[in-house]
Amino acid sequence: MARDRERGGGPVAGLYPISTGSAELVPDGDSSDGWLLKINGVQSSHVVLGDPLRLDFEYMRWIMALVEDRFDPGGRSRLRVLHQGGGGCSMPRYVAARYPDARQVVVELDAQLAEYVRQWFDLPKAPLLRIRVGEAREVTESLTPATRDVVIRDVFAGPYTPHPLTTVEFTQASAGLLDAGGIYLANIGSAPDHVTARIEAAAIAEVFPHVAIVADPAMLKGRRYGNIIIAGSTDPVEGSAALRRRLLGGAMPAHFWDDAQVRAWIGPTRPRRDPAAPDPAEREAADPKAASGEYGGRNGA
Repeated sequence: MARDRERGGGPVAGLYPISTGSAELVPDGDSSDGWLLKINGVQSSHVVLGDPLRLDFEYMRWIMALVEDRFDPGGRSRLRVLHQGGGGCSMPRYVAARYPDARQVVVELDAQLAEYVRQWFDLPKAPLLRIRVGEAREVTESLTPATRDVVIRDVFAGPYTPHPLTTVEFTQASAGLLDAGGIYLANIGSAPDHVTARIEAAAIAEVFPHVAIVADPAMLKGRRYGNIIIAGSTDPVEGSAALRRRLLGGAMPAHFWDDAQVRAWIGPTRPRRDPAAPDPAEREAADPKAASGEYGGRNGA
């Protein structure tokens, strides 16, 4: 049965083995061609095959609102976008529909999931949309500087983003990919205490001279777990009147915080940094056997 589903040309409800566990496709009861994708039991993406402009996840709508406020779809169709994190490619499908000549790269850790998503969801072909299988940090650090207009970080391990993707150094690598006027957008999973969100926001605020936040009022008041979108840019991230109206108009209205509000919210929180590399001389002084290789190990086996 699983093999029959894997050979099919479109989505079929069921549980599928992937490289990092399992993916489940669940039909959307509200739409005949809508699908919910779960990764290891957690909701990851929602796709409506006949309507790529429909985004059921509020945080995705907020991200796309920020992108369109910065880059008018009517005036700039060839947008260059890097998606750190793929899932069901809901946002890449949206970008392709709004910016028909966009060039997009999606970084997806799970090779089997990337293959399934290509098969299920009728994605644009390369060079319009490429899926690059790999770890988001390694791929980001391998790309050519100043070659992207938008970088979207949407990577999770459980409810939070892996620490290596939240440091100042990773944010610097992401910022280096942006051309003039580009924008970095990070989706942060935050508990009500906002400890994690403030740490991640502090890293983005250290790297970028201009930052902004979009989230719903309950999240900003610390009443529940949910998503906070943090934007960073070398240019001001302004909440235009049109953007604020759009954010307030969804099923879950969101507020826009400007640079001053974000930095006041971060307060004295210090950003996360990469662990310092151990000094070989200090390591040898602390443990001569380890430095000499006396303990043996896997190298050269």
